[in-house]
Amino acid sequence: MTPSEAEIQAAMAAHPRAFRETPLRRARKIALWVGIVALFCWCLYDFNFSPERIWLGLGRLGRVLSFMFPPYLWSTWAEWAEILTALGETIAMAFMGTLLGAIVAFPLSFLGAKNINRLFWLRQGSRRFYDVIRAFETLILALIFIRAFGLGPLPGILAIAVSEIGTFAKLFSEALENTSKKPVEGVVASGGSRLQSIYFAIMPQVLPVHLSVLLYNFESNVRSGTILGIVGAGGIGFLLSDRISTYHWDQAWTMIFMIVAMVYLIDFLSGLIRTRLIGKADLAK
Repeated sequence: MTPSEAEIQAAMAAHPRAFRETPLRRARKIALWVGIVALFCWCLYDFNFSPERIWLGLGRLGRVLSFMFPPYLWSTWAEWAEILTALGETIAMAFMGTLLGAIVAFPLSFLGAKNINRLFWLRQGSRRFYDVIRAFETLILALIFIRAFGLGPLPGILAIAVSEIGTFAKLFSEALENTSKKPVEGVVASGGSRLQSIYFAIMPQVLPVHLSVLLYNFESNVRSGTILGIVGAGGIGFLLSDRISTYHWDQAWTMIFMIVAMVYLIDFLSGLIRTRLIGKADLAK
């Protein structure tokens, strides 16, 4: 039975503290907002933020942008070949790093899934291993591998692969845990083994998710490959850094535009692949 408005008002009058914030809770809320505002103001002060600095920076940014126009168009095939080769290196670096990371992460993900691995200590150890790997930023790994293996795409591939092992293993294991138990029960009820239940009941559910994660991370790694090239891991980022350091802003803008077009094309193609393959998987169910 829903109480009437008069009954609600009577209850509020009889027990006012039950319908109001306590002084302690109100003080905590005020202290939280004061702390947030104080932290924000301190960051502005410590980072030397000022309207004058922002205004001067926008003016310099405008001059830099003016140097980028009109974009530069190379006149010989040799110059275009250098740029296109660098773009291909960036894509290949992202592809190889993503693929190697997924190959290593796929079996590791079974160790971190609760419905696959029933050993608590092994499961928790595997998850903490994922966290340790993901704690290393790709750029830091690239600098380490450049010191070990020298300049070129190889350090970039290894940096992306190692970074993706932790990411893929975590996402893959979570996908395994979120599968429905009903197909597994059906396979077991028909006499299937535990391995067969994983293969026939769990894997068809997680493969579309794994594919989606792979394609998305590949797109992301193409962008990361550009940054890695700036620190010496090859690819278009290396040429972009060279043009910026020599103040060839018009050529830098053309390269930036080509990078944007490359990322857009990869995003479009991966969307088509995702739709087609995941659609087939859904139809198979």
